[in-house]
Amino acid sequence: MTEPAITPETVVDALREVYDPCCADRGISIVDMGVVEDVRVTGARVEVDLVLTTGWCPFVASMSTAIPERLHQLDGIEHVDVRTVWEPVWTPERLSESARDKLALPLEQLIPYREQRLAQQKGA
Repeated sequence: MTEPAITPETVVDALREVYDPCCADRGISIVDMGVVEDVRVTGARVEVDLVLTTGWCPFVASMSTAIPERLHQLDGIEHVDVRTVWEPVWTPERLSESARDKLALPLEQLIPYREQRLAQQKGA
């Protein structure tokens, strides 16, 4: 019995379970954040290119550990190489629709805080 071939699509599906720590609390994967730029599969070797949301992203180290941990759970993957690429530059347009919805500010929930702050300013 032969093992199923690993495809870039298989890898991307697995990466939907890896979270950028800054958005994990909202359930936004690195795929939905749009930081996965490219995936290449050659036999049992997988290469993943990441575009960081900012050049000083403090979470690149944790993502660079989490990606191989998740991908090694797939049968047939022996080596995972994660690298950061600087082009193209990440922009909010890379966010999936789901990520956009999860990151939207709930304006109706924020209005009472604004009104409370304004009332405090008037009383000061």
